[in-house]
Amino acid sequence: MNAELPPVAPEVVATAVESLTSRLRKKLDAAIESYAAVPVTLDGGVLRIRCGEDAEVTLTPGPSGAVTDAGQAVCSCLLAPRCLHRAAVLGTCPVADAEAMAAPEATDDAGETTAPATVAAGADGDAVSAGDPDSKAGEGSSAAEVTAPTAADSTEHPGPTTPTAPTKAQVTAATALWTATAAVLAAGVPAAGAVPQAELLRAAHSARLAGLHRAEAAALRVVRGLRGARARHDGHRLSDLVTGLRELLLTTGLLAAADPDPGLVGTARRGYRPGGSLRVHGVFREPVIAATGYGGVVTHVVSDDGRWFSLADVKPGGPARARGAATATVALGSGSLNHAQLARGGLLISGATLSPDGRLGSGKGVRATPVAGLPWTAGPLAALFARPLAEAVADRLTRAPGADPERGEQALREPIGCDLVLVGAAGDQLLARELGPAGEPASDGPLVRLVPANGHPDLAHTANFRQLASRPGLRLRVIGRLDADRAAALRPLAVGPVPDAETTLRLPADWQGHADLGYDRLQGAHFPPPDALPDALPAPACLDGVPVDPLADAPLWRLRRLVEVAVSGGRRVVAEPARDGDRGGRAALRRGGFQAAADLATTLTAEADRRTRDVFGRIDDPDPDRYARAWLAAAVYLAATERALVRATWQPPASAT
Repeated sequence: MNAELPPVAPEVVATAVESLTSRLRKKLDAAIESYAAVPVTLDGGVLRIRCGEDAEVTLTPGPSGAVTDAGQAVCSCLLAPRCLHRAAVLGTCPVADAEAMAAPEATDDAGETTAPATVAAGADGDAVSAGDPDSKAGEGSSAAEVTAPTAADSTEHPGPTTPTAPTKAQVTAATALWTATAAVLAAGVPAAGAVPQAELLRAAHSARLAGLHRAEAAALRVVRGLRGARARHDGHRLSDLVTGLRELLLTTGLLAAADPDPGLVGTARRGYRPGGSLRVHGVFREPVIAATGYGGVVTHVVSDDGRWFSLADVKPGGPARARGAATATVALGSGSLNHAQLARGGLLISGATLSPDGRLGSGKGVRATPVAGLPWTAGPLAALFARPLAEAVADRLTRAPGADPERGEQALREPIGCDLVLVGAAGDQLLARELGPAGEPASDGPLVRLVPANGHPDLAHTANFRQLASRPGLRLRVIGRLDADRAAALRPLAVGPVPDAETTLRLPADWQGHADLGYDRLQGAHFPPPDALPDALPAPACLDGVPVDPLADAPLWRLRRLVEVAVSGGRRVVAEPARDGDRGGRAALRRGGFQAAADLATTLTAEADRRTRDVFGRIDDPDPDRYARAWLAAAVYLAATERALVRATWQPPASAT
């Protein structure tokens, strides 16, 4: 992906690839790789990409900043528009979400402005969400999505209705999307180039036309993940791509079977509802770098009654936009407050409009007045740190595979507050213990692993972690987000001093008691003197021989490796263990007590090795449908079992299983 290029609608990319001859399709992947590094010239609102001496592709994004029509991408060569240059340039552009293609100046009756929604982004330079983790610097996103304000709809939602089966058109669209996804899974990342991706994008577009919004969003995440994997982006995580494929196959499989669950269909837009008068207090701000080329900031606030809300400023621009938005004006109220000030201040809002996931709207009738903020030790902000950590985590780890991902991710996105003492470091993680009511480490509590929320070099997370790692014994008040894929792990977003503690942070007065880890850089003067830190600390479990991540050491890693190899290598790679007599490490899984995992691994490898013959007796590749179902069964079992293991790591050692 070329970050300088605008997002492109899925159907525009699919049409460009479909128009190529078979000879040009064979050259498409190489052309995309070469054009990804070509300089882009901006001429007014037109982007120009030079493709050799005799061809130039021009892109003219619409009002939304995305290329949404085939006529907005033009090549000067003689074969245009059915040319390799145009298709390859479109293939290097980020894939736009449906909501991101709406014109930003469009408003509805409630006066809310249409803006990009669910912009994929992710942790570790991958995938965040405007208020969540799917933050990605590259195109291989997952961990989370960024949610920015969408078009408002102030009408009341109807009450519960009897679930109805999907329509015939929806079943047909879901079946086509399943087929395209199964083909990608069977091929694996190395063979899932531009042509299979275009088929997936075409099926995703058909799903959107049929109203299957959840399936379309999952398909776009998979395409971004495939691109990130093939380009070896630093932000790409194979686990994110596995999650995306599992979600897509599970959703489309149930829809193709006419499952009546309305959560499988999803929603295109989330309506805003009147919120009356609100007083909100700034807690922290979070940078956003999205896989679709968007960047910005999300400021998180808490109301007097303890509810979380957010205000986002996310637009095309990537890392540079994320840095600049740190002090951008808040699009709410008088315009006299920026995001840095709001994170340490407050707002008194009248006529507020709220989305179901806690976004504050900025419609015509909304009025907001800046007010003094609260420290983390007062009022509703102090209450964020009053609940035991294990209890707060348990509420967020209840989603089962197959449940509506939007609802599950909304719970995971809600930040958690806790008081910790640092006890060591292991790799990119900081190890900590929760502080008890008396301000001392809880000896029976879990070993908490702190992981950088975003590893992008333009952000301050990694530098701040280096400062913290060199100071074991430091006491910290932390606001973070649960990492549901790791054992007892949090991704800190902001830190502050622990009240009444000597060995804690000493922040400048103008920081008003906390540091936003994505923007504020901790320096030596912000820490107590080295001789003030304790000489001896409770030894972390990893230093006593217990692995840093018990989840990774469980025998279940054999099934995890098989599921991931199926995605990264394809069907033929999965078949190799069966030919060698090792059916997915079945014996080792049985010895570890994972009987179901052993059976699923055996079924998957056997199906991968199955061969059929055509009418002439020649061996050919079988229909990927059965293979996809075997992989999906293993992936769903793996996700549910690992989630149970993660829940256990948050419990006191005596009760952990």
